[in-house]
Formats: sequence, structure tokens, C-alpha cells
Amino acid sequence: MAAAAWPGTACASSPNSLLLSGSPPHAAFALAPSPGSSMRRRLLLGFGTPAVAVVAAVAPPAVLQDGVATLLITAGAYSLVRTFDVLTERRLIEQSLSRKIVHVLSGVLFMSSWPLFSNSTEARYFAAVVPFLNSIRLLTYGLRLYTDEALVKSVTREGKPEELLKGPLYYVLVLLFSVLVFWRESPIGIVSLSMMSGGDGFADIVGRRYGSLKLPFNEKKSWIGSISMFFSGFLLSALMLFYFSSLGYIHVSWEEIFGKLVLVALAATIVECIPVTDVVDDNISVPLATMLVAFLLFGSNAQ
Repeated sequence: MAAAAWPGTACASSPNSLLLSGSPPHAAFALAPSPGSSMRRRLLLGFGTPAVAVVAAVAPPAVLQDGVATLLITAGAYSLVRTFDVLTERRLIEQSLSRKIVHVLSGVLFMSSWPLFSNSTEARYFAAVVPFLNSIRLLTYGLRLYTDEALVKSVTREGKPEELLKGPLYYVLVLLFSVLVFWRESPIGIVSLSMMSGGDGFADIVGRRYGSLKLPFNEKKSWIGSISMFFSGFLLSALMLFYFSSLGYIHVSWEEIFGKLVLVALAATIVECIPVTDVVDDNISVPLATMLVAFLLFGSNAQ
């Protein structure tokens, strides 16, 4: 995908007077600041106990939990992509491999982070902030409003900024759609993201290295790549369903689930190997096909 790049974080700046250290404790009393300016200084510090106390007293616990989770996941996602930016820049990892590793890890880690959010109805919207900001970042660099060569090299095929507006952007928009529509209470979204990130990602990684035997109807795809997609997508879907089921978000019948996952993985694999990538990107066709088949098998209200 690769998945894409994730938004950076903004650092707050404070006046020079707040950066000075070494003044004796009584210096603040000697300056005799007004109560208003003292409060402003404490709030400008950002991480100071008074500021945290004020926010904690005003904001509901669920909002605090969701806000902190959003910040942590945004920072973690940015760090993930930035790590592979550096590895690609230093030529410690191939560009194509970097792109697909980011593709796999971005979706898996994002899904895995959903339990960090509260049980409030607004939690999904906080989670949606992460892919939303990421889509803005991709648009910014894809339209060449700003440049980031390391980002472009780590998540695109040919190293062109406009590529960010295709596969990577589609990937992030699917994440955004899945969070808002399905969230963690539906196996449909979980399975579709598993097939898109894990299935499609491993198909490319394995196919590039061992895919000498091509499919008779698509020379861009190999037998080993398609087989890898089927098994990796199936296994990751089962693992993620077990993960959310064990936490109580969904309830599945394990006697029936494996047969349904086989059909879903088979449908996604067939769609991925059809020679239509010049018309429809895999990051659109695979998750949409998976959602449709999963909807038919699990039902709209599957829990």
C-alpha cells in the first residue's frame, strides 16, 4: 500500500522566559506575577500538573481516554513510517520491501490499538482522526504543496509524489471508512482490513521474491503470491477476530467462523489476482470485495 504515511506531531513552543532554568525558587515571588499571568505560564508549560488537573476536572473520563489514545497512536504511526523512511534513505532496506512492510504493519497495528479507546459512542470518531490526518498529509505531499522525499520513497513504487494520491491514499481512506462504518464491534471491518493489509501485503512480499511461476491469466501475479495472500489473509483475519472476541467486542461461533473465513479469503484472493489493477487499485478492490462477501456471510448485525 502501502500504507501509507502517517501525520507528524506538532510541538508547542513557549516564551524564552519559560525556558530559563537555574533561577532560585524565590525568584518567582520576587517578580510578583499576577494570578492571571501565573496561570498562563502554567498552561503554556503544557505538561505541567496544573494544566493536566484543569483538563481532567473539565473533560469527561472517556474524552480524556480517547484523546490520549489518539495522540499516542498518531505518534506511534508517525514513528513507524519515519523509521522506514530512514531505513530506505540509508539503503538498509529495499524501497519495495519497505513499502509493503509499512502496508502490513499500518493496518494491523491500527486495528490492534482500537481497544485503547473508551466504550463511548464518540470513540470511533477519535480513532478516525488518525487516518484522517494521514490522508491530509498524503494530499499535501501528493499535490506537491510540500516535499518529503524520504516519505515518497518509502511508500511508493516509483518514488513519485503523485503516487501518494493513489494506493497510499486509498489505503488510508479504507481505514477511515472501516472505523466510521464498522468499528470494533463488527467482524466485517476487521476481516476486510486484515485481508487488505496482511493478505495483499504478504502477497506482494512473497511474490516478488519467489514468484517466478506466473498466473496464466495475469503475468503480474504469481501462484506463490496468490497462495500467500490466501493463507496470510485467512490467518490474520482469524487472529484479529480472536483478539477482539477475547476482549468482548464481538461474539463469533468458532464452529462456523473458519468456513466463512475460507470463503472470504478465497474471494479476496481471486479479486487481487484479476488483471484489473490498471483500472481499480488493490487497496480499493480487495477491501470492497471482502466487505461484500463478509456482509453476505456474517450479516449486517454480526456480533
